[in-house]
Amino acid sequence: MTDLLKFLIKWGLIGLLVLAGGLSGFVFLVHEGVFGPLPSRTELRHIESEQATLVLANDNTLIGKIFATNRTNIKSDQLPEHLTQALIATEDRRFFQHEGYDARSYLRVVFKTLLLGNRGSGGGSTITQQLVKNLYGRANFGFLSLPANKVREAVIAYRMEQLYSKRQILTLYLNSVPFGENVYGIEAAAQRYFNKSTTQLKPEESAVLIAILKANTYYNPRLHPNHARQRRNKVLNSMAQADFISTNKADSLSSLPLKLDYSNYQLDSPSGYFVHQV
Repeated sequence: MTDLLKFLIKWGLIGLLVLAGGLSGFVFLVHEGVFGPLPSRTELRHIESEQATLVLANDNTLIGKIFATNRTNIKSDQLPEHLTQALIATEDRRFFQHEGYDARSYLRVVFKTLLLGNRGSGGGSTITQQLVKNLYGRANFGFLSLPANKVREAVIAYRMEQLYSKRQILTLYLNSVPFGENVYGIEAAAQRYFNKSTTQLKPEESAVLIAILKANTYYNPRLHPNHARQRRNKVLNSMAQADFISTNKADSLSSLPLKLDYSNYQLDSPSGYFVHQV
C-alpha cells in the first residue's frame, strides 16, 4: 500500500467521523428544541383538524358547506383498501417497515440526487413525515431551513409512530392532505371530484385522487385531465409494482377514460343563497 493511499484512507475515515459527529450533534440540537419546540406526546395524542360544517336537507342530502377549510374527517374503517394501497405504493412503499423515518430512503435520495444528478428521485420523506409537515408546517431557519425541518419532521414522526397504529397514521394523513381548490382530506376530495363518499370510490378513482397529491394544481383532473390521467396511470403502475394489483388489472384500469362527477357545494350551487344565509 502506497503512502498516498494510506493518507487518503486515513483522512477519508477522519472526514467520515467528523461528518457523522456533526450530523449527530445537529440531530441532538433539533431534538432538544434549539430550532423551536417540538410537540409533546400529549399534543400529539390530541391532533385536531378544522372541519367544514355540513348543511343538510330534511332527507339528509348534502346541500352545502360552511367552512374556512373544506374538510370532512372520516374513520379508518371508511378507507377502501385500494385507496391506502395506492397511497403506499406511490408515496412510501416501505411504510410498514419503518418507524416514521426511513434511513434507506434517505440514502437512496442522496445517492440518486447528489451522485447521479436525478432530481426526480423524491425527497425521502415517509407518509408519517409528510403528515407532520401537513399538521405543523415548516419554519424558516435561513440556510439551515431544509435540514432542520427534515430532522424535526423525522423526530416528530418517530414519536407519532409510538402513539398511533399504522392504520391510524394513514387515516390522519388522508384527512389532512390538500387536494387543491381549498379542499383538504380524502372525503372532501371524493365529494368534490366524484360526488360520492370515500367508501364508494372505485380503484381507478382512488388512483386519480392519490395522483393529485404529487402537485394538486398540475394534476387537478378538472383543470388538467390529460396530466391527471397520465399520473393516475403511474399510480396504477406503482400499485402493480408493489404487488397490490396484477399488471393486467393495472393495464385494464389505465385504459379507462377519466370520468369525473365534479360537485362544488359553494354559493354557486342551487342552494347557495340558503347556505349563505345560514
